[in-house]
Amino acid sequence: MTFLWPWALLLLAAVPVLALGYRRLEARQAERRQQLASLGLVVGGAGSAPGRRRHLAPVLLLGALSLLAIGLARPEATIVEPRREGTVVLAFDVSTSMAATDLRPSRMEAAKSAARRFVESQPPSIRIGVVAFGESGVIAQRPTTSRTQVLAAVNRLTPQGGTAVGRGILTSLSAIAGRSVVADESPSGSELDGADIGYFGSSAIILLSDGEDTSGLEPLPLAELASVAGVRIHPIGIGSPEGTVLEVGGFQVATALDETLLRKVAETTDGTYYAAADEKALSEVYSTIELGWTTQAKRLEVTALFAAAAAVLVLAAALLALSRSGRVV
Repeated sequence: MTFLWPWALLLLAAVPVLALGYRRLEARQAERRQQLASLGLVVGGAGSAPGRRRHLAPVLLLGALSLLAIGLARPEATIVEPRREGTVVLAFDVSTSMAATDLRPSRMEAAKSAARRFVESQPPSIRIGVVAFGESGVIAQRPTTSRTQVLAAVNRLTPQGGTAVGRGILTSLSAIAGRSVVADESPSGSELDGADIGYFGSSAIILLSDGEDTSGLEPLPLAELASVAGVRIHPIGIGSPEGTVLEVGGFQVATALDETLLRKVAETTDGTYYAAADEKALSEVYSTIELGWTTQAKRLEVTALFAAAAAVLVLAAALLALSRSGRVV
């Protein structure tokens, strides 16, 4: 225990002085009773009854004064509070196909709207990052507890280019690990630089994508890497299986939700696939994230506790005095 005003503890020196004064007063009263007894006089009244119980009320008052002196020093106690912490990376597919309108107003805007609701509903202990992936992956916002920064990163996202789901997973793992995780572009996609990235059991990736992968970096080996690191991937399918036609550079391109790949990614990491970009889907994703318990030391001023204890002692002393002599003082 520490004190904000330690100099106030000097008031405790008054307690033994008061105790000494009380003993001297008791001695004078005892001497006076003896003098009266030698003259054959009898001192009446309940207050004259001998016994140790008559000292209890003054002792309680001295205890109350001691507690008040400690309270005036503003004591602080260190309290260890358990809390749940975790890291969630929102990995956005920003390929051109995300401009399709089979979800209104578009796939991209539907994904961003759902992500905003998700971010705003998270407790302060959750760190959230944002990754944008198309033909490459970029950490738009490193994991942070600042909801303002996360929402600003989400609002900046615009669709362009192709789709590399594997690149999105790889970049998300880099954001979680806090360092770059590199993979080659081989057909197997299994050669990883620094594959042992550590263990992050309280982390998850929410992959918002239409699942149309056009890159040479295979997503499933990277999903296996995430699984070994304890990171679950929860893909959310953006779009409809029926699809739509999107005009790109004067050409008409057919695009549809490809759920097969997204389901395999979820299964590999023990995550869950959701086929909707709405508030309900993201709420269900959050319920599946296993957050780790940590402890946080917090300093708390406990002056009120000492003041309350002193008040109880004063009340007890007053009741005892009333029961013995019919008066408080």
